[in-house]
Amino acid sequence: MAVSRAIGVLGGSFNPPHLGHLAIASDACSQLDLEQVVFVPAAAPPHKDIADDVPAGVRLEMTHLAVAADERFGVSSVEIDLGLRFTSDTLAELQHRHGGAPLVFIAGSDAVLQFAGWHEPQQILERALLVVAPRPGDDPGAVERAAAMWGAGKVVVLSSVAIGVSSSMIRERVHSGRPIRYLVPPAVERFIADHELYRS
Repeated sequence: MAVSRAIGVLGGSFNPPHLGHLAIASDACSQLDLEQVVFVPAAAPPHKDIADDVPAGVRLEMTHLAVAADERFGVSSVEIDLGLRFTSDTLAELQHRHGGAPLVFIAGSDAVLQFAGWHEPQQILERALLVVAPRPGDDPGAVERAAAMWGAGKVVVLSSVAIGVSSSMIRERVHSGRPIRYLVPPAVERFIADHELYRS
């Protein structure tokens, strides 16, 4: 019987999804030989409010547009459909939906620096390998030390370029009338323009 390859899980507000998200997912796929990376837009994330009050369904549609060109990527509306707020609950549901395949939870390096304050961090590590991607401004030594705190093999730091693109930057650029081409996938750029998102 063939061993199941791991499924990557990349959560976030995706308000909007951008090329940094896609680059992290691509690096995780390559370095960890993942079968797929599933993008999971948040319904109501516990750590922050949704800026510009963009509805979950709109963020979900943008996420579908962002990943459509890459067969390695998929989208799950599990958090939106079930009203899930915590990563541990999302991972439990995805384990069930993917027949118990091993899971890899992908996050930015800021996540591991704050991980002790997350809801049920030990449950998360029981359900998935935590993989963190470097973010601009995060001290690599501090990230490595924070990863090591959770025990050998529990947290992996990706060898990935730190891309200085954020959703807040993109929203601000749209608000101030500056271009976002080459920062988001073309389909997402068109969607934002067509629906006049982030203008006010």
